[in-house]
Amino acid sequence: MISDLYSGGILDAAADIPAAQRLPAPQATATKVSRICGSEVTVDLSVKDGRVSEFGMEAKACALGQAAASIVARNIIGAQTAELYEIRDQMRAMLKEGGSPPKSERWTDLAMLEPIRDYPQRHASTMLVFEAVCDCLDQLSEI
Repeated sequence: MISDLYSGGILDAAADIPAAQRLPAPQATATKVSRICGSEVTVDLSVKDGRVSEFGMEAKACALGQAAASIVARNIIGAQTAELYEIRDQMRAMLKEGGSPPKSERWTDLAMLEPIRDYPQRHASTMLVFEAVCDCLDQLSEI
């Protein structure tokens, strides 16, 4: 039942999204939009010594997109760049292929998004923040 998606931890995470704050001079910026629901997430990112040093974001998304963005925003500082690609791939596998949620301690809160697996029309908005982060990382690798 779809009401299961909007209970407990997911709504708490969506409500606990950090205040929208963009970086004044990010090394990379990416915006991702869900064609299905119109949710939009913009990410600003700076990296130093292979780890995220600054993160800014603006999320105009549904509760599921906001919950995912909130978890990322609260945990991304200090994350290694390779780790972020892995998290994106693990989230995609969790939602689309029945994979397990990410296991690393930093990202354990992402497990609360597992029920979204049963609602394919909600996958795109949930993945926006992960895709935007990795788009930023791709831009940085081209520099």
